[in-house]
Amino acid sequence: MNLTLYVWRQKNAGDKGALCRYEAKNITADMSFLEMLDVVNEDLAKCGEEPIAFDHDCREGICGTCSQVINGVAHGPQTTTTVCQLHMRHFTDGDAIYVEPWRSRAFPVIRDLIVDRGALDRVIQAGGYISASTGGVPDANTVPVTKEDSDEAMDAAECIGCGACVAGCPNGSAMLFASAKLSHLSMLPQGQVENAKRVRDMVEAMDREGFGCCGNHYECQAVCPKGIHVKNIARMNRQFMKTLFKDGK
Repeated sequence: MNLTLYVWRQKNAGDKGALCRYEAKNITADMSFLEMLDVVNEDLAKCGEEPIAFDHDCREGICGTCSQVINGVAHGPQTTTTVCQLHMRHFTDGDAIYVEPWRSRAFPVIRDLIVDRGALDRVIQAGGYISASTGGVPDANTVPVTKEDSDEAMDAAECIGCGACVAGCPNGSAMLFASAKLSHLSMLPQGQVENAKRVRDMVEAMDREGFGCCGNHYECQAVCPKGIHVKNIARMNRQFMKTLFKDGK
């Protein structure tokens, strides 16, 4: 198939940037979206043009670095799918495809389709961990955990921190990301010791990084490649309000 691409090109965060048109020729249905971009870049290199810069790593849908907005949807049209796992069979010969980077004040553009998602790392550094001693590996088996809580925690732990929720949210909120990290720790006994401090520190970190607030659009859940549920946001809000009440705020 032959496709027309409109790709966002931007030299750095200070550059204005613009959409540029490219032709993707002889693309097969079995190619992934990133493989299609590889073909386009090979053609650009042959013509002496600068290849399109885009981020990727695993190409197996588990790292989340392939962050792109395709035709206005974070990670493209397929649900619970990252860009690297999106195949060209979902497009039609002659299609026009628009490819852009994540759009968020907290994610400055590094180059073309690559953005700096370090803000998510700093939110985790603020409290997304367990520092209290929980014993050795065998000790975990001595702490009873219900299957319901275990399943909830593992579902939340599927979050790969790609930032699609931020890109999809009209407010640029990272609450689905943060709430997933909070849930997968707070649902287990080992993480409950520091839960009050954790939720307070991570919410404050989100505010510092410039993320917006949740507006209940649910677009974050719709574009999440791992299907993280918005009920985690409700859980985080309850935990945060309890913390404020205990602190007398």
